[in-house]
Amino acid sequence: MSSVATLVALQDRIPRIERPGALLHGVLPFQIEAIDHILPGGGLALGAVHEFHGVGADEEDGAAAAGFAAAIAGRLGHGLVLWASKRGDLYGPGLAEHGLDPARIVRVTAPRDDDILWALEEGLRTAGIAAVIGEIGRLPMVAGRRLQLAAERSGVTALLLRRWRNGAEAAAERTRPSAAMTRWRIAAIPSLPGDEPGIGAPRWRVELLRCRGAETANLTWDVEVADASGLVSVPAKLGDRPAAPRRLAAVPEIRRAAG
Repeated sequence: MSSVATLVALQDRIPRIERPGALLHGVLPFQIEAIDHILPGGGLALGAVHEFHGVGADEEDGAAAAGFAAAIAGRLGHGLVLWASKRGDLYGPGLAEHGLDPARIVRVTAPRDDDILWALEEGLRTAGIAAVIGEIGRLPMVAGRRLQLAAERSGVTALLLRRWRNGAEAAAERTRPSAAMTRWRIAAIPSLPGDEPGIGAPRWRVELLRCRGAETANLTWDVEVADASGLVSVPAKLGDRPAAPRRLAAVPEIRRAAG
């Protein structure tokens, strides 16, 4: 091969090397421009590992993060969803309200993080699985890389819910390096007043803590909780205001572009 042809071949390979491999499987858009604009490819990378955890006491319970992950999994095809955890506290009707049909879930209960990680890796290699979800406390970098490689090979998406036993474990784990494509923090926040008397739609504060391949991270958006369609949405009262996600310190709300 001539030197020119070799150079052309290398130039062709560089973008594929630099681009996260999971993007070869496409993305799942949130269908909210402010979020999709930040994520490489315009959505959550498929065939990749994504991490989620809560805020404060919810770092142990993981309720908001579980709802957010369920909404994503509910939109990932029509296959089975492997859900592995140490606790048997899944609530089927709540998952259905967020768009994940409980009939699709294959539950695995295991006593240790290592056992859950093994089950997830096996699930990523199994035909008919649309997504795997694992509730874990400790995630060694080597185990995270194994999951990421398995997800890239199979095209199946892995969602990790970080549930910690106490504040000490949370403090030790939440800032550790991770092989995940994205890391998110999900918190329940007060609803906005509705047009009718009573409580308005429940909301989440969604924080993108890290995104591999993105120019920015540590961004925050306030959205209405996912419904049975699995989609998060912009509060109707903010619908006619301009969209402009800002840095975490500003804690903005997502705003849909006018029209």
